[in-house]
Amino acid sequence: MLAERPRVVIAAPQGRSGKTTVTAALVAALRQRGLTVQPFKKGPDFIDPSWLTTVAGRRCRNLDRFLMDEATLSASFVRATAGADIGVVEGAMGLFDGVDVEGSGSTAEIARVLEAPVILVVNAIRMTRSAAAVVLGCQALDPRIRLAGVIFNNVARKRHRDMLAASVERYCRIPVLGAVPKRRDYEVPGRHLGLVPAGEDESLHRAIDAWTAGAEAYLDVDAILEIARAAPPLPVPPPQPVSGVLAGDRPVIGVIRDRAFSFYYPENLEALELAGARLVYLSALDDTLPDVDGLYIGGGFPEVFAADLEANESLRNDIRERVEAGLPVYAECGGLMYLGRRLSWKGRSYAMTGAMPFEVDLDERPRGHGYMIVEVTGDNPFFTRGTTLRGHEFHHSRVHNLNQDDAKLVFRVRKGYGVNGERDGIVYRNAFAAYCHIHALSVPEWAPNFTLRAAAYRFQKNKGGSYK
Repeated sequence: MLAERPRVVIAAPQGRSGKTTVTAALVAALRQRGLTVQPFKKGPDFIDPSWLTTVAGRRCRNLDRFLMDEATLSASFVRATAGADIGVVEGAMGLFDGVDVEGSGSTAEIARVLEAPVILVVNAIRMTRSAAAVVLGCQALDPRIRLAGVIFNNVARKRHRDMLAASVERYCRIPVLGAVPKRRDYEVPGRHLGLVPAGEDESLHRAIDAWTAGAEAYLDVDAILEIARAAPPLPVPPPQPVSGVLAGDRPVIGVIRDRAFSFYYPENLEALELAGARLVYLSALDDTLPDVDGLYIGGGFPEVFAADLEANESLRNDIRERVEAGLPVYAECGGLMYLGRRLSWKGRSYAMTGAMPFEVDLDERPRGHGYMIVEVTGDNPFFTRGTTLRGHEFHHSRVHNLNQDDAKLVFRVRKGYGVNGERDGIVYRNAFAAYCHIHALSVPEWAPNFTLRAAAYRFQKNKGGSYK
């Protein structure tokens, strides 16, 4: 069975060309027309998706060929676009940039797998006729990719736009679908991991207002829609199986999701629910810890909110005490930092939960950045020993004073950095913390194992016994 899925990929010859601005403006324009838009981001990214989620009013999802095989990626796209009028995929880096000279994992590979037309965003600063040479190169490098049009970004004035358009249309014979001027109100401030996440400061949403106001003026939305609707149908995947714990005995997993911890893939949360868990959300900044059978702490920017996290002493104490009592906890990157004893940043030190025996400090130098491959070498609550996992990392922090008599490192790093360049995955009792971010579609055992571990904890807790 095949399904019609109008779609388009927004790419660029290189990073920092304006893909996020153009993608967000296009999504805003489509929504203004009453269309339901499903946004996607190529690659392992939490921050750009937060902005696309806000603009689209629908959770942005990630497509990644390093983490997913072709069938899994296509199935994820088709499932996510059910009920949507169009899928819009924002690329990453340059169109053909991947993990090797063949372009493995590139935006072009995503477009090929999805048979999606590509619209190229070209940064037009200090460029006129040379834009045609750039576009011609992208057309010629891989004939399997359908380059359907060009959008220019940072256009100076009408004369500049006319010269760019005439050059591309004459030499490349594809349409120019938009010209976006350089405007400060389109910009979102950044920090050490990229843009500031959309949910962190609502005053930054004025950029969304600017994108929305300018979208129809600067983009040929009608032509883009026509291109997207011409994409061929895709195979419909089989229904996702529901597994794990019986519905009547669903364990409760708390998810800390707030301004400090916002890095969660939607598929990870959905996988826990499919495995039988019931999710409850709480804030590490304001809340106390409810009666839960497991705790999930994603990544984010705990250093930015360290004083507020320290001030919520009751939650920190509760987490530490529950970990000692055997509560299953899964934490990634920022969550790892929160589980330690102290967090040091910019000359100040803050108390964290103290649930795990280590401390963390940050500086301006990235320690781990990119994809990871790890081998599970030790016992832990979530992964089978001997398996190989794929994930990613991006952190400026460093673990030190780790007491390895109490806590064990259970990942051997084959690609990436992790805790110390060789190891990752800290286990203390039933708590696990790693710099490696995983995607549930890449690691299908994680959610069922987490849910079953939480169910076992719930059973022991209800019997009045201890859980080791």
